[in-house]
Amino acid sequence: MRVIRVGTRKSQLARIQTDSVVAMLKAFYPGLQFEIVAMSTTGDKILDTALSKIGEKSLFTKELEHALEKNEVDLVVHSLKDLPTVLPPGFTIGAICKRENPYDAVVFHPKFVGKTLETLPEKSVVGTSSLRRAAQLQRKFPHLEFKSIRGNLNTRLRKLDELQEFSAIILAAAGLQRMGWQHRVGQILHPEECMYAVGQGALGVEVRANDQDMLDLVGVLHDPETLLRCIAERAFLRHLEGGCSVPVAVHTAMKDGQLYLTGGVWSLDGSDSMQETMQATIRVTAQHEDGPEDDPQLVGITARNIPREAQLAAENLGISLASLLLNKGAKNILDVARQLNDAH
Repeated sequence: MRVIRVGTRKSQLARIQTDSVVAMLKAFYPGLQFEIVAMSTTGDKILDTALSKIGEKSLFTKELEHALEKNEVDLVVHSLKDLPTVLPPGFTIGAICKRENPYDAVVFHPKFVGKTLETLPEKSVVGTSSLRRAAQLQRKFPHLEFKSIRGNLNTRLRKLDELQEFSAIILAAAGLQRMGWQHRVGQILHPEECMYAVGQGALGVEVRANDQDMLDLVGVLHDPETLLRCIAERAFLRHLEGGCSVPVAVHTAMKDGQLYLTGGVWSLDGSDSMQETMQATIRVTAQHEDGPEDDPQLVGITARNIPREAQLAAENLGISLASLLLNKGAKNILDVARQLNDAH
């Protein structure tokens, strides 16, 4: 029986996410066997520094890609938001699975259960590993203080519950759902309070770009709506040249053949911000086989089984929205945020 080796990070959440992808693949390919290879990444090892300070684009992916490159694994499962918009040469995202809830969630210290961010006492400390969350929420809730908290989900929840340092922490709702910890969610943050990270809630499957066999194998997992939304989001971020070190956030929706993208940039303290919404018509016509394209990748993603025309429309939407913000002065906000972040 053929064995497919699947790379993943060691954390409990990463294992749960990988198991879910393997279960989907097994349903499609009952004749294959899957072996999970777990490893630690740079981001898992450096826990005393804020993510935005480490200055490494592939914090949670480099070691996994190294294994992929050396043929030690055949595919790797990631949280899509951990994957940079420009992948190293030789790699591609061969599948984007159906997105779970992309929003952020607030988990409160046991003594504040029943509260919301609005009703937390003055000067309460809220933990988050994300500049994007801190910038948006500082603007919305000036009575709160935001402080970096690192570690996997288990570690962060333990820090919240056992130390008296944090009144609440902000986490991705999808991660809490996958861990079966929905009962800990005290508040879901909707886009008007806090827009989410590019790709948040979706899982990406990375493979070698020239491994046609593996691309065909994982391509069945592509969820068309999630794929198109994430292409638009990643194109927006790439065109802005954003990353972990600057606050950039998005919100997307598909309705009646229209793809809506809202994107924003913030200063580190949230005092300065800019956001806009654009939409594009997405026509999902029958796929025309014109032979292989020279470069089938868009923002690091290969999806031959989804109409190219629809993918290009989504990419153009992201680029157009980023261009609009840049023309209105977003570059200045991002440059200052980057400089301040580097200086601290």
